[in-house]
Amino acid sequence: MPGLKNYLIDMDGVLVRGSQPVPGANEFIQRLRERGARFLVLTNNPLYTPRDLAARLERIGLQIPPEAIYTSALATAQFLKSQLPHGTAYVIGDVGLTTALYDAGYIITDHDPDYVVVGETTSLSYERITQAVRFVAAGARFVATNPDVSGPGDGGIVPACGAIAALIAAATGVRPYFVGKPNPLMMRTALRTLGAHSEESVMVGDRMDTDIIGGTESGLETILVLTGVTQRNEVERFPYRPTYVVDSVAEIVLE
Repeated sequence: MPGLKNYLIDMDGVLVRGSQPVPGANEFIQRLRERGARFLVLTNNPLYTPRDLAARLERIGLQIPPEAIYTSALATAQFLKSQLPHGTAYVIGDVGLTTALYDAGYIITDHDPDYVVVGETTSLSYERITQAVRFVAAGARFVATNPDVSGPGDGGIVPACGAIAALIAAATGVRPYFVGKPNPLMMRTALRTLGAHSEESVMVGDRMDTDIIGGTESGLETILVLTGVTQRNEVERFPYRPTYVVDSVAEIVLE
């Protein structure tokens, strides 16, 4: 296992499973704090602000401060700021995305935007999809927070950002640029937020097709945990491998 490193840690399936913390997750975070390791909890979920997510995690017993949470909405806002500072965007998304864009200096508008930015929302309407399609068809750049087509919700799966973006892509013939995992861009912007280098960092995740490939392509060591969607016997199917495979974060011991 790695010694003292900088840690990027996926949230769902790694620290949280459904609405409950993974056994040993809080102790793992505490070990990181005690050793002075720098870490960020990563999530492709752009619905909530880091402060909202920190409050949600605290209610189930996980003590993670907002500044240690990095969402695909934050990564998207940083990407847009680097590409076109003080730009404008038409947004399909909730407070997590709109707040990140405002904080990055973007103006959210319904008139001739530089970008159409798609995240996830619980209040999607046909009218907003239509407007997004027209803006993209007229030349607005098309960006989406993450490629996930579905996610967990009360009572079962719910459509996620990738599914919403697919509607616009099908109508316009324009594919979006996805910022979130598995795009290494999210890993690299997270490392810059930490002030860390890839050679001294590790990605902890439960998905081979997002966390592990994203970490590998970013030059990080990777730890696959088996508390999420990937089973041990599935690892061999992939052409890339994690550096380590453990049953859960409870087994990650800092030397």
